[in-house]
Amino acid sequence: MSDQVASVLKSWGEPAYRLKQVDDARRSGAREWDEVTTLPKALRTRLAEVVPLWTVAPDAMAESRDGTIKWRLRTADGLAIESVLIKHARGRRTLCVSSQAGCALGCRFCATGTMGPGRDLTAREIADQAYLAADSARGAEARLSNIVFMGMGEPLQNTSAVFDAIREIHAPDGLGISARSIAVSTAGWVPGIEELVAFEVPVRLALSLHAADDDTRSALMPINNRWPIANVLAACRRYADRTGRRVFIEYLLLDGVNDNVSDARRLASQLRDGRFHVNLIEYNATGGDYRGSPPDRARRFAEELQEAGLHPSFRRSRGADSAAACGQLAAKAR
Repeated sequence: MSDQVASVLKSWGEPAYRLKQVDDARRSGAREWDEVTTLPKALRTRLAEVVPLWTVAPDAMAESRDGTIKWRLRTADGLAIESVLIKHARGRRTLCVSSQAGCALGCRFCATGTMGPGRDLTAREIADQAYLAADSARGAEARLSNIVFMGMGEPLQNTSAVFDAIREIHAPDGLGISARSIAVSTAGWVPGIEELVAFEVPVRLALSLHAADDDTRSALMPINNRWPIANVLAACRRYADRTGRRVFIEYLLLDGVNDNVSDARRLASQLRDGRFHVNLIEYNATGGDYRGSPPDRARRFAEELQEAGLHPSFRRSRGADSAAACGQLAAKAR
């Protein structure tokens, strides 16, 4: 429910049950006020004149060969953001949700970073991405099973809105998605990790690390100049100790940059305390100078981690043919 809608209904003296009627209609797939048929027609007409039913609205859609769907959404003030719905077996869907319109962190391999700073999204704008995705999944006789905060923006720079959105997505009278099925990804924003340590919903934490030494990581991710690897991993360990959940380490394999055997050994030496799981990620082209590691080098890197007892996973690229894959979101206007 939009806070603005709630405020308007309250100011007009409408009974409290009207809020539930609006919420139920949104969950049932209503897109416009005329479709909220549980409200009197005169009230629907009046609401349509002053406040949108949804805080984000689909502006464009692209579907990849693998079934991944990317939406460009418009906020009420005209900003463009992108969300990605990923198709899995047995009717499951994962939504990659955005938390900001743009990003100030400027990671060199990420298309969103080229956009520069944009405004934080509100809790309602974040949650509405999930409600729209859940409705789309139902239309395909599937279900929204997972939410990952890996879209546009740094979620832990916007903790107030992100946490409120998670509370609603997690709540039984919201989308009812379990904490284990919600993941928040960070480039290493340590104050936000510390806030997550105290957050009451024990979601999963993913750290975009992408290098095993500070010089390389700083060249890839300027945030490392502020919080080097040791500081970030220390904050992640506090999170793992508080929640009992291992932290996912996201590691993008870049040819000749971070994929040598020595990099793998250094990474293993930093992560072998049992609090971490490594996801090795295929590079998705974003127009820069980087190339993904060739298969033999990626395999050797993984073998080195395996020998050190880390048991890494390879995260398969999804939606790259429609620029919907990891690192490719940029919400370009038509």
